[in-house]
Amino acid sequence: MLKRRGLLISIFLLVIVALVGCIKDEVDNKVDSKDRASEEVKLLVSAAASLTDVLNELKDIYEDRTTEVKINYSFGSSGALQTQIEEGAPVDIFMSAAQRQMKVLQQGGYMIDETINTLLVNKIVLIVPKDSKLEIESFEDLIDSRVNTIAIGDPSSVPVGQYSEEIFNNLKIMDKLDSKFVLASDVRTALTWIENGEVDCGLVYATDAYIANGIKIVSEAPEGSHKEVGYPVGIVKESKYVNEAQEFLDFLFTDEAKEVFKKYGFTIK
Repeated sequence: MLKRRGLLISIFLLVIVALVGCIKDEVDNKVDSKDRASEEVKLLVSAAASLTDVLNELKDIYEDRTTEVKINYSFGSSGALQTQIEEGAPVDIFMSAAQRQMKVLQQGGYMIDETINTLLVNKIVLIVPKDSKLEIESFEDLIDSRVNTIAIGDPSSVPVGQYSEEIFNNLKIMDKLDSKFVLASDVRTALTWIENGEVDCGLVYATDAYIANGIKIVSEAPEGSHKEVGYPVGIVKESKYVNEAQEFLDFLFTDEAKEVFKKYGFTIK
């Protein structure tokens, strides 16, 4: 009898322990679910430096209506951003100023192919400091001996520099200018040098020239002298927030966002 009673007590205690464990697991799961539901998603967008101003404005618009998602940017030359993604930077979205860098990442398996689309088109312009006394009216005038320094993006990693080389080669004046180049790490650095009068002139995107105060636009690159300046965008395959990243990309393609891009001088693809 005593043995049977002891066995019943043991079984009863085991049932109580199991029930307490189940209740605790259920409570913990509810807490974890609540924490996950309230977790703020932070998207990291690696974007070409020429997109700095327009994307900051669009960030404010987007975050005002989407309180669960915060947008963080990493601006720089498209080539440098490409390298960062290849080295494992926790990037969710890549926005390049040229097709070349996006294609390299796509071919390397770093991007979600079906998310890649060209969003914008830009132009290349030749600019001089606002108070420049040099009589520069065209790209061909850059061979003049009075022009000593020309700011361009570093062609090894900066798309605007790659477009610049293409322009000069097509105009057949590259060999006469090579010694005059001052290479910038991104287009905004080149723009700053020109604004400050640190160089005689330089090549930047039209959208960068439009927002600058201390420069004069001399000329647009001749038609057909370079490939289209397209801005492809896409989601990085290692993103932990693919759905949220896609929602932000969808926003960038809306009519509302397109109007903001146009305000900054971009052409919609």
